[in-house]
Amino acid sequence: MATLHHLVRRRLSTSAAAILNPSDPSAILTSYQKSRAALSLLRSSPALSSDHILSICRAAALSPTTHLDRLALSVAVSSLSKKPEFAPTLRSLIDGLPKSPRSLAHAIVLYGQGKLLDDALHVFTSIPSPTVRHLNSLLFACILAGNHPEAARIFRDFPVQYNITPNLETYNTIIKSFCESGYSRSVFSLLDEMLRKKIKPNLTTFTHWLSGLYKDQRFDDVPKVLQLMKKNDSHPGVLSIYNVRIHGLCKLGKAAEAKELFKQMIRNGMKPNWVTFGHMIYGFAKEGDLEESKKLYKEMISRGCTPDSSCYFTLMHYLCLGGDFDAALDVCKESMKRDWIPCFKMMKMLVDGLVSKSKVEEAREIIEKLKEKFSSKADMWKEVEEGLSQ
Repeated sequence: MATLHHLVRRRLSTSAAAILNPSDPSAILTSYQKSRAALSLLRSSPALSSDHILSICRAAALSPTTHLDRLALSVAVSSLSKKPEFAPTLRSLIDGLPKSPRSLAHAIVLYGQGKLLDDALHVFTSIPSPTVRHLNSLLFACILAGNHPEAARIFRDFPVQYNITPNLETYNTIIKSFCESGYSRSVFSLLDEMLRKKIKPNLTTFTHWLSGLYKDQRFDDVPKVLQLMKKNDSHPGVLSIYNVRIHGLCKLGKAAEAKELFKQMIRNGMKPNWVTFGHMIYGFAKEGDLEESKKLYKEMISRGCTPDSSCYFTLMHYLCLGGDFDAALDVCKESMKRDWIPCFKMMKMLVDGLVSKSKVEEAREIIEKLKEKFSSKADMWKEVEEGLSQ
């Protein structure tokens, strides 16, 4: 593992081939280690060139056959999509993947992620006998590309055209599309269709649906869906459903209502998890109630729930906006202990805030830790350091 760590930490100017296929026989990496190294390299810098990204993927021989490789490919596509005139490089990357049915299904998804939906359609139509897996991938590609009308067209026409029988995943995917595009009420008819075809809805079905109803602010329909859950043996009192409802209310600026649901959940014997607390902390912080957010954060820790990076970053962001830089510094330190470092912009906001409160030493300490951890980005802090009070 020490060898892998050393290889991954090399300068990015070193070629991908040298990193992932070292000449030293004692440093030869296994397929799994190559995938891990590639993922680390792809995540290491947004400044990687398109050619470098392609080189890393090819040197690691990434394939959609494993979860780690799929994750690395997704990161690669995400990075490529942000670059000008990325399409040829993205096509070259995806065209180089294996041509197995499973790999073709993932290629469709990757094209959707890259917003190249025409290419995703081309892959689908070039398959001699596409299966329901390919159909589901194509529908998901439409969601990733943000083309919900095309998802609706494909769902309507392709099962007949290609003699494919939709399954539960097909319906769950189109329900997700409907709910993301403002058509959550249409799911009532979709559910009727599922039941006629003897396709039993599951928790995912109702999770997508409830999320859409809250997004569309169709609160009157929520009790109806909860009743349908009971009728179809999907218990509405499970934690994931509470989390979806709490999240929906917090996004709509209804944190007080979310807290009532939170209390109801606890009264019903449910234990909130880090997801529950994360939604609540975000909801109150967004509405400017930082004291409530801090209380929830402390309760979260006392209950043994470990925050994820987004919880730390969200709370820190709003604490800085609210001028509570001491609390933001405490949250930042906890986050950094777990090796989760907020972006430069957020860290600069914290440093500037500490300086404004005459806490220059604390600001210097943060900068030193960041320079030590990210030596290649030390120059970014030079101007900030020069501006600190002597």
